[in-house]
Amino acid sequence: MTIRWGIAGPGGIAVGFANGLQLLDDAEIYAIGSRSVDRARDFAAKYEAPAAYGSYEDLAADPDVDAVYVATPQSRHEQDTLMFLEAGKPVLCEKPFALNQAQSQRMIDAARERGLLLVEAMWSRFLPAYRVLVDLLGEQAIGQPQLVEADFGFHQPFDPDHRLYDPERGGGGILDLGVYPVQFASLVLGTPTTVAAQGRIGETGVDEQVAAVLGHAGGELAVVKAAIATNLGCTARIAGTEGTIEIPAFMHCPGSLTVVRGFEREEIDGSWEGDGLRFQVEEFHRCLAAGELESPVISHAETLSIMGTLDQIRDQIGMRFPGE
Repeated sequence: MTIRWGIAGPGGIAVGFANGLQLLDDAEIYAIGSRSVDRARDFAAKYEAPAAYGSYEDLAADPDVDAVYVATPQSRHEQDTLMFLEAGKPVLCEKPFALNQAQSQRMIDAARERGLLLVEAMWSRFLPAYRVLVDLLGEQAIGQPQLVEADFGFHQPFDPDHRLYDPERGGGGILDLGVYPVQFASLVLGTPTTVAAQGRIGETGVDEQVAAVLGHAGGELAVVKAAIATNLGCTARIAGTEGTIEIPAFMHCPGSLTVVRGFEREEIDGSWEGDGLRFQVEEFHRCLAAGELESPVISHAETLSIMGTLDQIRDQIGMRFPGE
């Protein structure tokens, strides 16, 4: 069965998603929705999609759309996802899932009430290197993880109109970029019991750099950092009782990882061909075929946990979005 996809928001990440869809035999780029009909038509023409709409409402109303990928600004994720769910469409929603945990809970509740699949498009989790990492952790290849370090950030020249500096569009480092280190720590150690964060809020009201220490019941720690005004290493490292696992830049989409035990280093290939966003679609299709309402790769419970951690970090550094 071919799944006819609607894409809401023809921005940069949607280009990668569309490129990934083209690599799958059971997926079709069917309809594009945008607040600009010209942008929708241009995107549709590029990928030979049959339909283009100048509103998300019209995309939701198309009966031939089987599933929707929400790639609108994160400030719109809740309202757009709820609209598509109400129209009976399963949804793959870009990370960060929403602005906060409360919005995320409403989205998940709506999907469950309607019996529809809803998955956070945390593309890192579906990549080959991350699947290898999950296996290594399950095998206790480095013993018990004790300390996780992960950061993601770069210097984006200041521009108050850029989405990363715009609080109206959910800008700032911790939500847009910090979600990657936080989800990495969550994958390894689970939900933290304590959060201690510091950061810098810039002149537009968004966090420009932030660091947090996440504590766990057994004494395990995670140190996560994010920035939009500072170049970071964009790497990750897990220290266990019997070794370490090193994730090179870029930690959110690595092509390999290295296991270190004593003086022995083993590099494990995790590369792929084509666009990496296709792997999350493959899992989404599997869930659809199986009648599942969520993916075990990143469950609803973990999405809520990650958003809760991000909420606590923002609360401690005084970062608020309009309307919160």
